[in-house]
Amino acid sequence: MSSVARAIRPFASRVLSQKPLASACQVSPAFRFPRGTRSFSQSPLSQLKKYTESHEWIELADGGKTAKIGITEYAAHSLGDVVFVELPEVDLEIVAGEPVGAVESVKSASDVLSPVAGKVIKGNSILEDKAKTINESPEGEGWIAEIEVADVAELDALLDEAAYKETIDA
Repeated sequence: MSSVARAIRPFASRVLSQKPLASACQVSPAFRFPRGTRSFSQSPLSQLKKYTESHEWIELADGGKTAKIGITEYAAHSLGDVVFVELPEVDLEIVAGEPVGAVESVKSASDVLSPVAGKVIKGNSILEDKAKTINESPEGEGWIAEIEVADVAELDALLDEAAYKETIDA
């Protein structure tokens, strides 16, 4: 048995002195999948999230026909503890830049402006009973309205995440 241990010891010390396997197996950024390889990524439209300078966000759903609207984390933090959310009525026709709802906190009240034109499909009924959801998850479960987008091209005029962060950092 001791002869086996002596034979393995030099091999083990060489292996342990090398870089970890994970760093040795990193894929080069220039790597391309072979032609015909199926990609599981979704359409860029299905994951599109844009922001306004007035601190609203809009995220297109699959297919790019509907979107959720809400306020940003920055806005939720600035408002403080949210106590009431005014949701829009179903089938309400909205215009970009016009109020689609309102958020009231212990500090102030603020209109939520629609980033694009469209028609309200539904409001987030969770917010009727638990307005604090906006504080807990403003860019997730705390969305305010789901709309049918009139013209997806309107999103081109909005800010991407990096440009939005520049406006709040300035």
